[in-house]
Amino acid sequence: MTVISTTSPVAPSNVAPAPSKYAFATLAIHAGQEPDPHTGAVIPALSLSTTYKQSAVGVHQGFEYSRSGNPNRADFETAIAALEKANYALAFASGSATTATLVNMLPGGSHIVSVNDVYGGTYRYFTKVAPNSNVKATFVDLFDPTNLRNAMQDNTRMVWLETPTNPTLRLVDVRAIADIAHEFGAILVVDNTFLSPYFQNPLELGADIVVHSCTKYINGHSDVVLGVAAMRDAQIYDKLKFLQNSIGAIPAPFDCFMAHRGLKTLHLRMRQHETNALAVAEALEAASGLVENVIYPGLPSHPQYELAQRQQSGFGGMVTFRIRGDLATADRFLQNVKLFTLAESLGGVESLCELPAIMTHGAVSAEDRAVLGITDNLIRLSVGVEDTQDLVQDVLQALQAAVEANPSA
Repeated sequence: MTVISTTSPVAPSNVAPAPSKYAFATLAIHAGQEPDPHTGAVIPALSLSTTYKQSAVGVHQGFEYSRSGNPNRADFETAIAALEKANYALAFASGSATTATLVNMLPGGSHIVSVNDVYGGTYRYFTKVAPNSNVKATFVDLFDPTNLRNAMQDNTRMVWLETPTNPTLRLVDVRAIADIAHEFGAILVVDNTFLSPYFQNPLELGADIVVHSCTKYINGHSDVVLGVAAMRDAQIYDKLKFLQNSIGAIPAPFDCFMAHRGLKTLHLRMRQHETNALAVAEALEAASGLVENVIYPGLPSHPQYELAQRQQSGFGGMVTFRIRGDLATADRFLQNVKLFTLAESLGGVESLCELPAIMTHGAVSAEDRAVLGITDNLIRLSVGVEDTQDLVQDVLQALQAAVEANPSA
């Protein structure tokens, strides 16, 4: 089998690898996936050992202790680096552990500028945990990139983005933000969870680090909690590798094995997620008497549709809409769907639905939710890969049942 060249996350090099000649689908299946040299097994075995034999003191085959490195983790990190067009990648126990480790990279007294429309767990960490290390965050409307310049301080060391944002699916111009952040000497981190590396590569747009909650699209089957960070700069890699080992918030070998398995079908799944999401979004938009507005970057009605076309190669599987009515109306919709499961998280093959104001963004204050537009009638759909028309019909029947039962409708 042809060997795909990538920089090993176990033995970092300051020399960037040559760009791969292989396409995304080929890399997804083959990167970090060499047959076992001893048995010829096409799928590398699950390595559960916590320690590794050394032929002499300090002489080993790349692994010495499983907190520092594990073959399954190294394989998965190699694959992520290839797909994100990075030189290095590091896996962590969760997306939140990834965030925490990145913040630990900053010296005490540092300042972070974060997009204001950010995942509730990230908001919670920045506001409730990071201050314990004397790291403070300011939340800024970065949908106008010029707002970043006014928010930068002498001690700003990091700018943090999500694009599209969770849950309102607003977009941030990554290249414009990167230019300003770098002008002030700050590093740019982009959470790419919603689009996956199949539809967006922030490092290509100027970001320094890209992060994912692999619990979502990368694993894709709602059975692994895992996070990852990818980067090109060797110094950033060395700092984070040290922290990965020192803090020890690492994923189990089996989680890496499973996430790597899911990664191999990412390109196939994302295509169907997008097909289904666009169909659902169009159906909701057509039901204007029952829906206030639909938010999906693939709709021409999205105010940043042009930006989506410019910096993304696709639109993803997330759809957000406001149902006509109130909290009770939204709750009836969520109770009436048959194929969309009421649950937090997203990005699995099965369709999920939730109410951000109470569920995923309950940690955000009511005042901040109002500013962000996270209203009580805002519903977030993670559109799965089931039959397209089955999903459309399910949403429409639940919509009809919810709004018709609303006495104020």
